[in-house]
Amino acid sequence: MEPQIQYCKTSDGVSIAYWTMGEGGVPLIMSAPFGWSHISNELRIPELVSWYERLASTRTLIRYDQRNQGLSDRGVERVSEGALASDIEALIERLGASQVDLLGFYGSGAPMLRVAAEHLSVRRLVVWNLSVNGPAIFTNPRWRAMRGLVESDWVLFTETFAGVTFGWSGAEAHQWARFTRRAVSPEDAALIMDALAKVDWSPWLARILVPTLVLRDPMNISLAEGKWADIPDARLVDVRERAMAYHNQAGLRAVEEFLSDRQQTPAVTAPSHGAASGTAIILFADIANSTALTEDLGDAAFRDKARELDEALRRAITSNGGTAIDGKLLGDGVLATFGAAREAIACAAACHAAANNVDLAIHVGVHAGDVIRESNNVYGGAVNIASRVANEAAAGETLVSATVRDLARTSAGVSFEDRGERELKGVGEPVRVFAVREG
Repeated sequence: MEPQIQYCKTSDGVSIAYWTMGEGGVPLIMSAPFGWSHISNELRIPELVSWYERLASTRTLIRYDQRNQGLSDRGVERVSEGALASDIEALIERLGASQVDLLGFYGSGAPMLRVAAEHLSVRRLVVWNLSVNGPAIFTNPRWRAMRGLVESDWVLFTETFAGVTFGWSGAEAHQWARFTRRAVSPEDAALIMDALAKVDWSPWLARILVPTLVLRDPMNISLAEGKWADIPDARLVDVRERAMAYHNQAGLRAVEEFLSDRQQTPAVTAPSHGAASGTAIILFADIANSTALTEDLGDAAFRDKARELDEALRRAITSNGGTAIDGKLLGDGVLATFGAAREAIACAAACHAAANNVDLAIHVGVHAGDVIRESNNVYGGAVNIASRVANEAAAGETLVSATVRDLARTSAGVSFEDRGERELKGVGEPVRVFAVREG
């Protein structure tokens, strides 16, 4: 049975189309294997469907159309770095899973680098022929010439793009060109290419601490362009077959082995911070209204402010006896664990003061429960609840779960205002939350 098309909304109100196939396992979110995306028309390509079914045989596979492509909203002018990443963030939010894996191709998959660097739920990342440095790729003379064809001769552009990018000719190139014309309009293609030409995703690489598989084949750009060595736990696989991914059996085997829970322990492991698996007090803090701020300030200015705040939050965490989870920044904030509830609550107050100092506001959530530590990351339902509690907090506010309130009621030197039970996404039972009040 053909998978059902569904929709989710991004933080800036864009409708993103997606379908799911298979069930169980850690969900795998995949960008367009062709570069351009149309999740409905892809289901008319038997070889591609067989490839999807193989990937979905042991897990839930999620394919989506990026904004301005396929069945997702078209004509969206918001195509900044953060906006492109928000397409994937919306899917993660909709899934409500504690862990997800990501598989990204070409330029359309590049936003996954930012998501993998920032998001708590990302477990493993696979990149296949990924285009990382937009200014270096999309501004060279060949690309500038092709970019000029978008407005002047859209059919010629799509036919040429197939030959230049994949080395195809004849019927295969014509088929792909027709698919492209259904997947994207010339106006949207121009928006996307011009946006990608401005973004260098490579600064995110050093912040990706999840295990990462880098696949290259003869159609790929050079290794130096990607600076893959900046990823602490990156594994490079050169696949000799010059073929699209769904024809590339060696590449598919590498992906399946990497994503399998039976794989060997990574050769490079980030240093461990904090205690072993067990109970922890979990603090989650992120910047309020970050999408609007990014649009107002611009990506670079907002990132500078966020980086300054990040450093201040980490100092607050350390000075209050906590451990910042370096490998898991979420959105524009931090995740930390503590041994005592009073320490986490004191840290929350210090975090709000740090945000005020840089003219930003944060919302903070604190929960207590068992966590699983893998390398320098923490996982588990308790971590998910802490993030959901933070989402319920207003700008400048700290909310704690009833568990934390009970632990800190006589030791934290604060009072608690009952805000009632909340239905939290991805959490089976309602959670009672309390707002922290000084004195």
